[in-house]
Amino acid sequence: MKKRISIAIVALMCIPLLTCCGSKISQDTKNSSEVVSVGGEPEEETTEEETAPLENPVVRLVAAGDNLVQTAVYRTAQAKSVDETYDFSYSYENVKDIISSGDISILNQETLIANDKFEISGSNFNFNSPTQLGDEMIDLGFDVFTMSNNHVLDKGTDGLLATLDYWDSRMAEHDNVRVLGAYRDEMDMNDIRTIESNGMTIAFLGYTEHTNGYSLPADSPIKIVYTDEAELMESQIRRAKQMADAVVVSVHWGLEDTHTVSDACRELAQNFVDWGADVVVGTHSHTAETMEYLERDNGSRGFVLYSLGNFISAQTDNFNTVGEIASLNIEKDMVTGEIKVEDVEVTPVITHYDDGSFTNLRLYPYNMYTSELADSHGLPYAPAGTAKTYSMDVIDKIIEENIPEEFRKLD
Repeated sequence: MKKRISIAIVALMCIPLLTCCGSKISQDTKNSSEVVSVGGEPEEETTEEETAPLENPVVRLVAAGDNLVQTAVYRTAQAKSVDETYDFSYSYENVKDIISSGDISILNQETLIANDKFEISGSNFNFNSPTQLGDEMIDLGFDVFTMSNNHVLDKGTDGLLATLDYWDSRMAEHDNVRVLGAYRDEMDMNDIRTIESNGMTIAFLGYTEHTNGYSLPADSPIKIVYTDEAELMESQIRRAKQMADAVVVSVHWGLEDTHTVSDACRELAQNFVDWGADVVVGTHSHTAETMEYLERDNGSRGFVLYSLGNFISAQTDNFNTVGEIASLNIEKDMVTGEIKVEDVEVTPVITHYDDGSFTNLRLYPYNMYTSELADSHGLPYAPAGTAKTYSMDVIDKIIEENIPEEFRKLD
């Protein structure tokens, strides 16, 4: 803001105009902000410098869970396509407004997108999705894609390199897109991904607990950071905190098909926050799990989402159909420099299909889902699975038990 300071000037030319009965100020003097005392001595007129409080910058972060594109998911995309390829827009259109509402939106891309160089597959720990999927995720509004999950080596090193080629081509076309969690070499790994938004710099890091028993060849330069590499993770987070205002850590961890957060995950989450992470986004369980603030020794806090569950899938247990989309503010206090995570809102998102053949598989935010849809869900008739009952009561119980009321957004 512009600052205004008024300074009085000694009005020597006015002295002859003074009379014995008081002071007289000429019209010219009035117009010039000059002030003369009765006794003939000049006085200085001052006003305090105007200062306005600094406005705290805020970035709205949106985070979604496992984009688990199983066979039934891409078959729906095939059925909706007009050119015999894949059109994923139908399956995701109901959540587009939520994803695009973020200044930055982040997704765990659970399946490889191997640049159409490998067979499309969606089962048996052997996932590879068509390039149209990634294109749709960018169109949906996602900016940050994490590959740090247990399926990153499903197609070996060649499949991973082909996937990196795909994402490199999209990053060349879209300035806002960042991909992390798997890297071509150590130099690439040390190039911490950042995005500038609303006057803030946000850094993103990604880690995974395992890769389904697959490992990189000993002579491969490719880098994947695992959650047992504590020194490396600490070093990266601390360095990211030095180069950015805030740090977001994506981590693929914990046990599948349970809403219970393990002690190991809680301990690692505290370490992440202590090292400098402001937001921890957990995935992998394929179930909605709880969330909380964690405090550092200095009294500042970070926020942990232990697992967002599935963004989309074709799984056949009721607890796998309810995921979370989190929206939160990352705010920087311009006086203290402290980063605060505020206004956390977690929207339940339901994967729906019409029958036991997974027809018309699609997503609904909670406020669009109805009892009629729940009663017609194909899950009770789909193959496999053990938790086969389905209704709004089942959905509401999952939400009530796993999303604290203070963060729950149902409207």
